[in-house]
Amino acid sequence: MNKQMNADLGNGKIGKLLFQLSVPAIAAQIINVLYNMVDRAYIGHIPDIGTQALTGVGVTMPVIMAISAFAALVAMGSAPRAGIMLGKKDSESAEKILGNSFFSLIIVSIILTVLTLLFGEPILMFFGASENTVGYGLDYLNIYALGTIFVQITLGMNAFISTQGFAKTSMYTVAIGAIINIILDPILIFGFDMGVKGAALATILSQAVSCIWVIRFLISDKSVLRIKRENVRFNSKIMLPCIALGLAPFIMQFTEAVIIVCFNSSLFKYGGDTAVGAMTILSSIMQFSMLPLQGLTQGSQPIISYNFGAGNIDRIKKTFKLLVTSCLAYSTLLWAIAMFVPKLFIMIFANSPELIDYTVWAVRIYMATSCIFGIQIACQQTFIAIGNAKVSMFLALLRKVFLLIPFVFILPTFIEDKVFAVFLAEPIADFIAVSTTASMFIYTFRKLGENKVNV
Repeated sequence: MNKQMNADLGNGKIGKLLFQLSVPAIAAQIINVLYNMVDRAYIGHIPDIGTQALTGVGVTMPVIMAISAFAALVAMGSAPRAGIMLGKKDSESAEKILGNSFFSLIIVSIILTVLTLLFGEPILMFFGASENTVGYGLDYLNIYALGTIFVQITLGMNAFISTQGFAKTSMYTVAIGAIINIILDPILIFGFDMGVKGAALATILSQAVSCIWVIRFLISDKSVLRIKRENVRFNSKIMLPCIALGLAPFIMQFTEAVIIVCFNSSLFKYGGDTAVGAMTILSSIMQFSMLPLQGLTQGSQPIISYNFGAGNIDRIKKTFKLLVTSCLAYSTLLWAIAMFVPKLFIMIFANSPELIDYTVWAVRIYMATSCIFGIQIACQQTFIAIGNAKVSMFLALLRKVFLLIPFVFILPTFIEDKVFAVFLAEPIADFIAVSTTASMFIYTFRKLGENKVNV
């Protein structure tokens, strides 16, 4: 294969490369946030039913996040491994990984669609919906489920575009869908008076267009790695190591859905629909603070994975130092906005004075230590980029499963203000997780040149 990578990952200047790859990835992540935020913003402003509809759709968020998590399970382990193979000049193995991942995403999509359509209502009720809001949630979820295959392929295959260094093309994948979604939302929600159903239909139509865009690129001569018919199958020897590496991002995203369920159930118990509505807004704000950080790490992943495969340890270390500095600066900026001008975010989603005031109070608790979270995601994603599945999976479990979920239920037993205690679980878990992750990474960082991971 004589085609060249879109970026000189092995020899280019680190700062220029990270900028070249991260800026489109960050833009793509911000646009991706708009995908979710625009729906909620329009829904929250539907006359008369806006607040209840927003809460109902907010309860669907864990399901949607779980669907996205399965794309991460397949692709976020496969794409770094394909990048490492490219660093080893083994393009044939990289293309086999791509083909196997494409097939796996199709199978996963079919299973998820059937399960969501069959069990949507009991899932939403378990996730914190009430009799007043479950109808809106079902209206959204039943239509969204039909577009699961578009979501899976778009998210999963776009990771392979990024790992080749085609950051702008990866950004266009998201931008095309988001622009179509933004245009269709008001037309379908208000123009055709479809309400919540219109928001869901706009989302799956826009994802379908993005899906077509991704597939066309990956079967074209522009792509270094191409989807080939003979590789579209499931080979356990190829996919099991990929899935093992993908467990960390899967756990990160899937447990995010579980966490929202835990928050919603506790908040509904102690604060009712208003508290759950506030959590919907907080989740959206947290997405805004997290996804651009993921854009930075996505920009660094092709550099780190390629150079790990090529044995260029010094370039990995230089990339990480720049990455963690950038992530920390961004997370600090978002923390400052959340602390000092929280209404800048909140009024996008709500027009109820009661809900706005409630959420202003909550966001300052919920995001109290988010300023240091840039360290967590930079370290954790670097473990994934170098193929260290075990450590990355442990760190994903630590913050959410071992710390945050127990704190959501334990703290209200010790603190009189129960709702305050639930929101307080987030900053306490974040502080402990960041401290642990940083300590583990410092050790690995020093030993990186001596202990390479077998891939």
